[in-house]
Order: sequence, then structure tokens, then C-alpha cells
Amino acid sequence: SERAGAAVAEIAGRHLKKVVLELGGSDPVIVLSTDDLDATVEDAVQARISLNNGQACNAGKRIIVHESLYDAFVSKFTSRMLSTPSTPLSSEAAAQSLEQQVADAVAQGARLAMEGQRRGAWYPTGVLTGITPGSAASHEELFGPVAMVFKVRDEDEAVAVANDTPYGLGSYVFTTDPEQGRRVAERIDAGMVFINGVYGTGPELPFGGIKRSGYGRELGALGIDEFVNKKLVRTVR
Repeated sequence: SERAGAAVAEIAGRHLKKVVLELGGSDPVIVLSTDDLDATVEDAVQARISLNNGQACNAGKRIIVHESLYDAFVSKFTSRMLSTPSTPLSSEAAAQSLEQQVADAVAQGARLAMEGQRRGAWYPTGVLTGITPGSAASHEELFGPVAMVFKVRDEDEAVAVANDTPYGLGSYVFTTDPEQGRRVAERIDAGMVFINGVYGTGPELPFGGIKRSGYGRELGALGIDEFVNKKLVRTVR
């Protein structure tokens, strides 16, 4: 969490110790174009809930869809989400927190598609649409099986919505235009971008984020570099 990360960074700073912080995230899944909507919907569902029932720092939490695909996407995505069985969250407190976040989003004008209600630590899968820009929900991390879906007019608006968050861990871009994929990837404020696929991480690749998602990198050569001190030895003569 941000609070735990800030506490660790404070202690490390007092002792002048290096630290790597991999904290929360509200990763965007940007859908600009696709030649297989069903496959893209499935990827978006997997990004949202396949890891720990949505309790993952790099889960795709905000789905940002071009207006030309929005209606068909939301219909298929919602059906797929609601048909996926949910499992209990890490604690009843976590489920209560998610329940309050969803209730606040609805109170601020969002629409909720959900079947069932919270029972203890169990929380059903759900989809929020019509989220007001600038509302609390649009900036928060929903740590559980609830997705937020946003409609955008074009690439520029998609990037603006994606970057409108205090977090910057991972991100996902779906497009049939390779040049657009590279261009959007460069514009997204995040430590990681995956184009036309989800969870493309690996032990050889650096993992980490920017902004409130922390700093430094795990894994790969960059990750090893974080945990060593370099010494210069130069023989002049």
C-alpha cells in the first residue's frame, strides 16, 4: 500500500538506505481498435480478475474503450464478468472497503451492473460505467473484482483518462495499428506498457512503476542493479 511504502521509505531515508517500492496501481486497459472483439473482451476480463480475484497491483482496473466499440464491448464484457464466479477477498475489511468505494461511485452518478451482494469477505463481480471524470472512483484503486469502464472519443482522450490517476504501475493497449500502439505506449505515464496482450511480465523483465505506484525496479538486470553498490577502481599508472 502507499501508506506502508511511505513508512518504509521514511525509515530507509533516515538510515540512507536504498529501497525499491512497488506499491498500488490503477492500471488502464485502453481498447482503441480490434479485429477480434471477443478475444479483446476476454483479455480485459483476465486483466481485471484472473490474479487473486482482482487483488493485484498490476490488474487492469480501468477499461478505456473507444466510442466506436464501447456499446458492444460493454455488453460482452459485463456478461463475461458477471458470469465469472468470485472468490472471497483477503479479509472482510477488504470487502467492506470495496463495497464502500462502489457505493460512493454510484452516489456520484456511476451505474453498477452486479448480481448479488457482499457476504462477509465475499464480494461479487461487477462493472461500473458512467463514472464522472474527477470523481473519487476515477482516481482510486478498486482492489477486488469490480471493473470501471470509460468511453472515449479518440486516442488523445484515451491517453488523458489513462494518465488521470495518481498511480503509474502497468498499462495495456489494444490496437490493430502497430504505430499507434508504440505512440500511445510512449505517452502513458506508467512503468510498464503491454500492447495487445495482458500480464506479459517475466523474470528477465524489469517490474515497477512511477508516481504513487513507487520507484525502483524488481527483476531483470535493472532489478539486480537496484540491490548492489558499484565501486570504481581506477589504476592511473
